Amino acid sequence: MEPEINVHIEKKLKASVRENWLKSIAQKALEIEGVAPVELGVVITDTETVRQLNRTYRGLDEPTDVLAFRMHLDTGQEQQPSFVAPPDGVRHLGEVIISYPQSVQQAHEQRHSVDQELALLTVHGVLHLLGYDHEQPEESQRMRAKEEEILGKLGAVESGN
Repeated sequence: MEPEINVHIEKKLKASVRENWLKSIAQKALEIEGVAPVELGVVITDTETVRQLNRTYRGLDEPTDVLAFRMHLDTGQEQQPSFVAPPDGVRHLGEVIISYPQSVQQAHEQRHSVDQELALLTVHGVLHLLGYDHEQPEESQRMRAKEEEILGKLGAVESGN
């Protein structure tokens, strides 16, 4: 069963990002990680929306490039009370929220295309939904290596626009 990836691109940004291309990036990341059946959302929005979410949920009143909101927590402990699984068995991983203006700025700073930056941020967000983190140096190194592996397997990401 293929993952269900719901993409929402803010109306004023629709001309800048192709929905199917973005969906294929997230799908490839899930495929490489061997994760299915799952559902997740990817949202492309503006800097102020991401800043507001960052302030509300992380206590950081600053813009950021990507936020990931996980629904499923693997605590490694005994079974925690959780929501009842849907009858179709599809697990909702969560949402990846990307600031398009921030991705444009970072692409310029890194001297690569906006498509490359969007692909990186999408993969980064999906990996967060799958439990990867970068708070500790070892975690950061592991996550960076996984990002590079997935992006390498994606090949040319220049087909986004």
